[in-house]
Amino acid sequence: MTNPPPTRSVKFSDDERGGWSSDRPRRDGAPSRPADVTVRCHVLSPTDRMRYTPGSLVMILSPAAAERDRFARRTLLEDQAAVLGLDKVRGLLAGRVPEEQVEERAVQLLDAAAHKRFEAGESVVIAADTLEWEERDHWVRMAAQFRRPRHAILIEVARDQVSDDDRPALNELRRRLDSGELGDEGFHTALRLSGPTIGELKRIVFRPPPRDE
Repeated sequence: MTNPPPTRSVKFSDDERGGWSSDRPRRDGAPSRPADVTVRCHVLSPTDRMRYTPGSLVMILSPAAAERDRFARRTLLEDQAAVLGLDKVRGLLAGRVPEEQVEERAVQLLDAAAHKRFEAGESVVIAADTLEWEERDHWVRMAAQFRRPRHAILIEVARDQVSDDDRPALNELRRRLDSGELGDEGFHTALRLSGPTIGELKRIVFRPPPRDE
């Protein structure tokens, strides 16, 4: 009877244990891994009224700032205090701080305002400054710290209103939204509005779902 070959012992370092990277402990001094914010994203159909849970994050995305702001003013009449954005803060700081400090101070004040609202359980609507993933990730992670639902709304505009610099990011955002891949970024729902569907949405409210009678 032959003897079985000896088993080979393989030793894993502490940083390699576990099947998932988030399961593996970090070496002393190594930066912590970012939290996993991925969720299942539901791609919504346009409607005349959107209801979000109080305390939610809603990001309004558009390649045209004017259309983004017009949409926010029209649909969020009851919740204008919830609408935050760098353009608004830059306007408040203009002439009050040195020009070279406006951008840095605007970012700091915007972060502080959103953080305060999340702490208080209040809703936050971000008028996104760009179409880049990095900006969306920043706000999603802040909301996730407070376990807040996250939602994205993309406002489309005519082709001649989209700059050449924004077109690649816009095309990628459209693709990710339509395929439900914004869940990988941490958004629970996503809505894309273009043409007449922009006007069909009359109001955005932050209220609990109605009780079944």
